[in-house]
Amino acid sequence: MGLQISADAIVFDLDGVLINSEPLWRQAEIELFASTGLWLSDSDCALTQGLRIDEVVDYWCRRKPGLRCDRTALAAAIIERAIELIQQQGAALPTAVETVHNLKQQYPLAIASSSSLRLIDAALQRLRLTDCFRQRLSAEQELRGKPHPAVYLAAAKALGIAPERCVAIEDSVNGMLAAQRAGMSVVVIPAKEQRQRPEWAEADRCLESLAELPAALAPVTG
Repeated sequence: MGLQISADAIVFDLDGVLINSEPLWRQAEIELFASTGLWLSDSDCALTQGLRIDEVVDYWCRRKPGLRCDRTALAAAIIERAIELIQQQGAALPTAVETVHNLKQQYPLAIASSSSLRLIDAALQRLRLTDCFRQRLSAEQELRGKPHPAVYLAAAKALGIAPERCVAIEDSVNGMLAAQRAGMSVVVIPAKEQRQRPEWAEADRCLESLAELPAALAPVTG
């Protein structure tokens, strides 16, 4: 076991950390981009994991200059479809609910996500975790999304705890970079198919599941 991480608060990413929504996001993106004539694969969608949806749309529009679409409308449609899918099919990742309920007894918890507040709320309601988080922050409220640190800095400020005393829980490289740039310790829990990426060596800890998180944290004192 690696060194335990000392922290006064825990800031969770949402998609792919607490709820198994990445496949639902991919479905929404593939469906809606197809309506513009752009056919994305799962591996294409993985390239933009962790970005705000408006930045995902911009990413593909830059790479496909012939793509004709209303970027704002397309981003909004993808969000609406993702919310619909989460409300219908969203499932907690293994041990997510139990881990959150365990940790909320010891730490103030926050969400710092690239998703919209409406989607964050829909996901937490689906998992019945709404009351577990003191703060919910969305990168849509910031000028720049992950990997920019703004949403993580906003989460620390909202909690009233210095960023260097927070630990972020992430599953994407963009999210890991955002938290590191905010000055936070970072625990990453990558999807199985991404565990071999060399970038994870930059994280403070790399775990296989949320079940391992409590043991990775130093006991709370005082």
